Amino acid sequence: MEAMTELCDLVAQNPTQFSDKLSWICNGCPQPDSLLSGSPSRVSRSQLNAILAVARFLSKCSDLSDPRPKSVALGFLRAVPASFSPSFWPQSYSTDSIGSFFADFLRYVSKAADSSPDFASEIADFSGDVVLCSIGENSAISRVFLTALSQNFLPISNSDADRLVTCLIDQVAIAAAPGTPREHAPANNSEASSSQSSPLSANANHHCQQNESTSPGNEVSHLSGSSSSRVGDEVTSATSSKGSVVMNGGSSILWKSGVDQLGLNFGFNDGGGGGGGGGAAVFRQQVVSFEDESVESLEKQEIAFKLIAHILDKVHVDTRVLEQVRLITKKQLQSLSVFLKIRKRDWNEQGAVLKARINTKLAVYEAAAKLQIKSIAVFDSDGKSTKRLVHEAVALLIDAAEACLLSVWRKLRVCEELFGSLLAGVAQVAIARGGQPLRVLLIRLKPIALAVCAQADTWGSSQGAMFQSVMKTSCQIIESCWTKERAPVDTYIMGLATSIRERNDYEEQGDKEKQAVPIVQLNVIRLLADLNVAVKKSEVVDMILPLFVESLEEGDASTPSLLRLRLLDAVSRIASLGFEKSYRETVVLLTRSYLGKLSNLGSAESKTVAPEATTERVETLPAGFLLIASGLTSPKLRSDYRHRLLSLCSDVGLAAESKSGRSGADFLGPLLPAVAEICSDFDPTVDVEPSLLKLYRNLWFYVALFGLAPPIQKIQVPTKSVSSTLNSVGSMGAIALQAVGGPYMWNTQWSSAVQRIAQGTPPLVVSSVKWLEDELELNALHNADSRRGSGNEKAALTQRTALCAALGGRVDIAATSTISGVKATYLLAVAFLEIIRFSSNGGILNGGTTVTASRSAFSCVFEYLKTQNLLPAVFQCLTAIVHRAFETAVLWLEDRISDTGDEAEVRDSTLVAHTCFLIKSMSRREEHIRDISVNLLTQLRDKFPQVLWNSSCLDSLLFSIHNESPSAVVNDPAWMVAIRSLYQKVVREWIIKSLSYAPCTSQGLLQEKLCKANTWQRAQHTTDVVSLLSEIRIGTGKNDYWAGIQTANIPAVMAAAAAASGANLKLTEAFNLEVLSTGIVSATVKCNHAGEIAGMRRLYNSIGGFQSGPSTGFGLGGLQRLISGAFPQQSQAEDDLFNGMLLTKFVRLLQQFVNIAEKGGEMDKSQFRETCSQATALLLSNLGSDSKSNLEGFSQLLRLLCWCPAYICTPDAMETGVFIWTWLVSAAPQLGPLVLAELVDAWLWTIDTKRGLFASEARCSGPSAKLRPHLAPGEPERQPETDPVEQIMAHRLWLGFFIDRFEVIRQNSVEQLLLVGRMLQGTTKLPWNFSSHPAATGTFFTVMLLGLKFCSCQSQGNLQNFKTGLQLLEDRIYRASLGWFAYEPEWYDMNNMNFTQSEAQSVSVFVHYLLNEQVDTLQSDSKARGRENGSLLVDVNGQHHPVWGQMENYAVGREKRKQLLILLCQHEAERLEVWAQPLNSKESTSSRPKISSEKWIEYARIAFSVDPRIAFSLASRFPSNTYLKAEITQLAQTHILDIRCIPEALPYFVTPKAVDENSALLQQLPHWAACSITQALEFLTPAYKGHPRVMAYVLRVLESYPPERVTFFMPQLVQALRYDEEKLVEGYLLRATQRSDIFAHILIWHLQGEAVPESGKDAVSGKNGFQALLPVVKDRIIDGFTPKAHDLFNREFDFFDKVTSISGVLFPLAKEKRRAGIRSELEKIELEGEDLYLPTAPNKLVRGIRVDSGIPLQSAAKVPIMITFNVVDRDGDHNDIKPQACIFKVGDDCRQDVLALQVIALLRDIFEAVGINLYLFPYGVLPTGPERGIIEVVPNTRSRSQMGETTDGGLYEIFQQDYGPVGSSSFEAARENFIISSAGYAVASLLLQPKDRHNGNLLFDNVGRLVHIDFGFILETSPGGNMRFESAHFKLSHEMTQLLDPSGTMKSETWNLFVSLCVKGYLAARRYMDGIINTVMLMLDSGLPCFSRGDPIGNLRKRFHPEMSEREAANFMIRVCTDAYNKWTTAGYDLIQYLQQGIEK
Repeated sequence: MEAMTELCDLVAQNPTQFSDKLSWICNGCPQPDSLLSGSPSRVSRSQLNAILAVARFLSKCSDLSDPRPKSVALGFLRAVPASFSPSFWPQSYSTDSIGSFFADFLRYVSKAADSSPDFASEIADFSGDVVLCSIGENSAISRVFLTALSQNFLPISNSDADRLVTCLIDQVAIAAAPGTPREHAPANNSEASSSQSSPLSANANHHCQQNESTSPGNEVSHLSGSSSSRVGDEVTSATSSKGSVVMNGGSSILWKSGVDQLGLNFGFNDGGGGGGGGGAAVFRQQVVSFEDESVESLEKQEIAFKLIAHILDKVHVDTRVLEQVRLITKKQLQSLSVFLKIRKRDWNEQGAVLKARINTKLAVYEAAAKLQIKSIAVFDSDGKSTKRLVHEAVALLIDAAEACLLSVWRKLRVCEELFGSLLAGVAQVAIARGGQPLRVLLIRLKPIALAVCAQADTWGSSQGAMFQSVMKTSCQIIESCWTKERAPVDTYIMGLATSIRERNDYEEQGDKEKQAVPIVQLNVIRLLADLNVAVKKSEVVDMILPLFVESLEEGDASTPSLLRLRLLDAVSRIASLGFEKSYRETVVLLTRSYLGKLSNLGSAESKTVAPEATTERVETLPAGFLLIASGLTSPKLRSDYRHRLLSLCSDVGLAAESKSGRSGADFLGPLLPAVAEICSDFDPTVDVEPSLLKLYRNLWFYVALFGLAPPIQKIQVPTKSVSSTLNSVGSMGAIALQAVGGPYMWNTQWSSAVQRIAQGTPPLVVSSVKWLEDELELNALHNADSRRGSGNEKAALTQRTALCAALGGRVDIAATSTISGVKATYLLAVAFLEIIRFSSNGGILNGGTTVTASRSAFSCVFEYLKTQNLLPAVFQCLTAIVHRAFETAVLWLEDRISDTGDEAEVRDSTLVAHTCFLIKSMSRREEHIRDISVNLLTQLRDKFPQVLWNSSCLDSLLFSIHNESPSAVVNDPAWMVAIRSLYQKVVREWIIKSLSYAPCTSQGLLQEKLCKANTWQRAQHTTDVVSLLSEIRIGTGKNDYWAGIQTANIPAVMAAAAAASGANLKLTEAFNLEVLSTGIVSATVKCNHAGEIAGMRRLYNSIGGFQSGPSTGFGLGGLQRLISGAFPQQSQAEDDLFNGMLLTKFVRLLQQFVNIAEKGGEMDKSQFRETCSQATALLLSNLGSDSKSNLEGFSQLLRLLCWCPAYICTPDAMETGVFIWTWLVSAAPQLGPLVLAELVDAWLWTIDTKRGLFASEARCSGPSAKLRPHLAPGEPERQPETDPVEQIMAHRLWLGFFIDRFEVIRQNSVEQLLLVGRMLQGTTKLPWNFSSHPAATGTFFTVMLLGLKFCSCQSQGNLQNFKTGLQLLEDRIYRASLGWFAYEPEWYDMNNMNFTQSEAQSVSVFVHYLLNEQVDTLQSDSKARGRENGSLLVDVNGQHHPVWGQMENYAVGREKRKQLLILLCQHEAERLEVWAQPLNSKESTSSRPKISSEKWIEYARIAFSVDPRIAFSLASRFPSNTYLKAEITQLAQTHILDIRCIPEALPYFVTPKAVDENSALLQQLPHWAACSITQALEFLTPAYKGHPRVMAYVLRVLESYPPERVTFFMPQLVQALRYDEEKLVEGYLLRATQRSDIFAHILIWHLQGEAVPESGKDAVSGKNGFQALLPVVKDRIIDGFTPKAHDLFNREFDFFDKVTSISGVLFPLAKEKRRAGIRSELEKIELEGEDLYLPTAPNKLVRGIRVDSGIPLQSAAKVPIMITFNVVDRDGDHNDIKPQACIFKVGDDCRQDVLALQVIALLRDIFEAVGINLYLFPYGVLPTGPERGIIEVVPNTRSRSQMGETTDGGLYEIFQQDYGPVGSSSFEAARENFIISSAGYAVASLLLQPKDRHNGNLLFDNVGRLVHIDFGFILETSPGGNMRFESAHFKLSHEMTQLLDPSGTMKSETWNLFVSLCVKGYLAARRYMDGIINTVMLMLDSGLPCFSRGDPIGNLRKRFHPEMSEREAANFMIRVCTDAYNKWTTAGYDLIQYLQQGIEK
């Protein structure tokens, strides 16, 4: 049902939008037709729920046009009669459930009918029949329906009303028929009543005659339960006064007799009146008659009465029917007295049955009484008959009330309610009619009031319900009739008041009753006091108060007694009303009484004191004083009372001090709560009268003297023991000492009162001159006796000791020797006051509702320091008081650091008030005050850094420093200079500190202040601020402002700061921006946008909106208003329309940007920024509006402003986001939590959608993804559409903003901290969901840093309640941080130093944080934190952690994991530092302590236990560490089943040794994850002997990758056939050829290329077998072709065989005829089909041969030719035909070139994947047969020798000729191209060692890039019989160095760039060393010349230097570059080539 209710409420809010839901609910209801059929089917529970939902909907939305809901509800109402059958309801549906359903249904329908007249009319048409039917139906269901109907009646028609009432009257008669008292009444009372007497004879046992002539003072009390006595015309109807009792002497007899006597007077004796057996018989008969009524019939009567009352409320009823109603209720009420006087023992029924009967019967009476009142109220006429009825009703109701009061059942709640209803009803009737009824009521009400007061249960702290009813009725009468019926009201009040003085009349009758005060008297006093408080009339007070005061002063209450206490309480309450006369009388009385008690104690000390006297002094009088203080509202009276109370305190203090035997605290303490209350609204900062100030001083003097102040020392000061009885004379001084350190000895209420008094006490500076030097007045506060003898000096010493203790040891006792005892007491009082001000509420003074600087208690503390020429000791004490007060304020603030909500607001406003006051105090004239202000301000700022970013504090700092005393500025230049200097220092420190922690928010705030142009211009010190700000810079460049690891040193934060500045910087470059200049620009932009919005709003309102139509356009009126500028205040509706229009526009625009981003489109950065800025301006411009009309629109806009940058997720969008978010939180701090909440949601959304930092898919992992499967394991995947690095950079910016906000909120907003915690919890949740892209390194560790900073908040105290959660989060962060190292270390370069430097710095900051126990300089006391942290790790015995298990193990394991993390992070930081600064040759590891072998083993085990991949990564980071490798090998082999998914683990158990031993571990290979191809190639080498398990794994790996990917390694696979004894490799190759035609063709060409003649020692049997295998494999491949594949094979091979064979044809021809021969041969070749491709580049399809392109080349052997083909890209546009030249060689072995170019291709892929800007061109080479091959020509190139043929100069001159002068953009671009290509080939040359690098083998393309060709000599071979003349690792001739290093000194930027690129290329290549070596190693037995000598593989590995660290490797590469620089052997070799071959040098 709850869900249905919620749905119903939702539909009711917008029924049009959810009409389908409404239909669904209506369809779920039973249909009206089926309900009204003869036999309706049983309804279900769901249908009943639907009916209720529809009714609820109608009650909320009854004016709906849709008729269905009303139709359903009306249909069910009509079917109510059918529901009286149990078969209508669901099975097992109880009657209670049915009743509950009807109650809810009728409540909803009744509410709907009230709000819709049409609906009510429809219900009224048939509701009468429904009700009549239910009345006639005697079933349980009809009864519960009628019960529900009696609570919520339905509309009814006039025509049905009389029928219904008549029917209900009959129902009552039937219900009451069996044996009702009416049948017996006449017989019972025939003697006592005449025929004209009241119809209710049963209650007429005794009659009282009303004597109308009786005066109010001598009235006849009519206390009979009878209504037979009437006033007016019916007075004569009473024929007898037999049995009546006239109470002479008023009603005082009641006190004597009590309730029983009163009951006796009323005839409530045993058996009633008359006595004798006959009376008893009649009484028993009455009991029987009542018992004959069943409870069920009584319930029916109650329902009937209630229903009739409802009918009378709704419609007009016929007068005759109304009379019937009146009579029946009258008769019912007449039986009430008889019923109530039956006592419990007289009933035959007992227990619960009797209680139920009584409750039900009394409920019937209550309903009858209400109906009687209602029936009287509807009579409109004032005729005689109506008056008679009113008189009769008043008498009847009063009789009934008296009966309730005296009944034995009066304590029943229902009886109390009945009594209250009767009194309320009779008061209603009497007040409405006035006159005689009112007088009768007041006459009768007095004895009722006295009888209520006589009940014992009304005496106590809470009066009974009847007392409250009398009280309420009396107040109602007095307030209503005060003006029109004053006389009887006065009589009533006076009658009650004078009754308290009549006690003496009966006390004289006997001494036995003098023992106690009658309860009735006490209660009457309370009643009168309550009446006064309730009615608040001075006339009433003047009547009552004199009687009370007289009794107190002269009467029976003048001596201590309970009566006196009650009267004192009463007069206090009356005085609290604030009537001046009564107030003054009472205060004088109370003051005199209190002082009297004090004086009496001294004289009667040895006598027994009455307990009432003690109570009066300790409780009653102080409570009275407090009551008056609480009640007074008049400022005049409060001021007077304040003066009187403080005077009383002074008198009491002096008097108490003279009583050596008593403690002064006993007398002064009880008054303190009242003083606190009256001082609660006193503003101590205003000018105070000297007299009042002295009273305050005296009060605090005695507070200090008597030890009444709460302790002000947290740690108790060691003192001598103090007597607990405090009776000795010398102990008085010791009291003060104990008061300082505690424990507190008095009532805790006194302590809190002293704290409250402190908030309203002005500074105790009594006069402006020498206020501490004149001791006469102070001495007067002491008793003269106490200063005699040596005791005085002893007391003075004790006071000085207490003073020093109060000052916290800041002043030595010896230094105070010049201070007298009384002065020490005074200073102690000052210390107490000023310290308590801060300990009580943080130091906020009374006065005003807002907390401002003027309310800071420091304004009071500093007042003492203004006095000139104070004694040094006194000044020292006062200064110490200031510092102690400050410490107390800090403690108060720290104690509330974890507060939230309103408490947090109070804390923050207090802190801001103090800060602003201290800022303003820096301009004081007194130098010592300025110094103290700066000192305290600095401490406050350091302890609570949140003030740095508080707008009010910044305003005070920037704009109000000179506003204190303008006259002094003119008259005192020296002071002005001092202030300016001090101001500059403070402002500079303030802004630099704020920028160092939160540069985004700080800039935002400064921009906001700059936006306030008018304020800025008015400030007198504008130039100072401008000059200060202009000096301050922030940026990623060198910064001298802050050292160490500040927040501003986190690169992500600085990037965000640049974005927040609005300076539009390139975040990829280093920047250093001026705070002022960028702030002014951004402030101007913001003001412009705000102005745009304001201007549009103004224009819109001036022309009356943009509605269409001739009358509302831009008419003359609007134009005139626009010209004149007279714009009336726009209406709220117009403003809302304007806002709605703009909101719609901005929301639509922002959504469009999101859509563009979704579709991958280009977004206009400037347009997005402008839109967001305008939208932000609109949002901020409406913050102050109270309109709720566009609330949803503004909420949506705020959400879009937060989400759009996050959704678009590009650096540009995020830069805009940071700018507008900073703007929002700076301009409107109240939006901070909302913005943060949205941003956290958006951040978590990026985790779910795997964006940016959380793009955890393998394809987004950077280099490793791009190098698959050649050098990295895994399937090659399509690269992501959006660059993951772009999104990571966006996340980096975003994260910087988060950290900035964290620093701002960490101290003062637990709610926002928890939002950050939610973000971190979602970020670090398992599984690890971060991107492993190396570009994310810095961002990742910055997130982890934020996490650890957040966890440190538990030691600050503001997250103390979340310790366990923070521990769990800390574990997550450590685990996530270690998770980063589960991946192999990678490099990534964005070609800008700023990025790489930022990455290195980000990790360094994280390492710094881990290494330092000090979490942050913002953190609180380090010792406290150390204890806190220690407690987390030490005191853990027996505890169990939710993640790590037993805490004993956790503490140790946590530290080990932390040490491992530090090691890995340090290594990562060093790696990144090398990458960022490759030329910095300084070694950074020398200072680190050496790690032992045991420690390395421990690291390996910890890493493996967290994640085995971390252990393998650890080994790859420290490859030369044998201990590490051995331990990880052991761990891997032990846990081999757990690591089968990790390809990197293969080398740890698949080794030649394992193969030799046939290790069982190899059995795991079938289950192992696939490795990279180069890793698999290693296993094909002879060292692994073709082990079947290893080979099966290798083949599975190869099979898992597409054949096209494996084609690259075809030479190696062909070589693997040499060792393929089991023909496994051959089988794979054959299968792959069937999957790919290209694979097959390339394989065949390589097989043909291997068929070279064998010679010499190479002609061994194995090789012969290999040569024999080649044609066999080729034939098998061809045999396996399909016809289509065979056709392609024939055409492809035939075409290129023909082209190659041209070389043979040309050989016999003369050189000059060869070109023509080529042409003729080419013309003969036809291109068959469009699917032929270049063998060297299968992705290029051949479209034809350029027959004119054939060129014969020089060669010693046959004639190589160069032919150009027309080709198209296989996957591109086939109409885009490009030329591609190829050289066809015959007689040359190309296989060595293939190997060299394979390595170069791998290096190129590595460089591209890592992002290094290095150029390599691995042109295509393919051997197509024995000593035949095809070589691609590098396009658009010429060799250096060719360039030399046309130009005499060197490269430097050639570049200038080709590309322009040095410095031109084209020349520098060409130079850069030369640098990046030279560096690329430098790295390749270092590894491959290519020789024969003459100028013919160096090509230059048309953009200046260098390309090496001809790799005939590589590795260990060189020309000239391997003489290795070219000793440099790569060629760097003089002409090349001229381009690379114009300076010639190896210090130019271009040279540094070249060397940096070389270092980075070398470092990147080292990462994939094994893959490169494996590629070369498999060719070892190929017979290539490069393997003919030495140890080529070993030397290649050495050139990688795996044993070196990254820095060592970088230094090695630097040395290589330096060595190659213009080396003489390089120049020598060029000379030799020139001389021998004629190759230009």
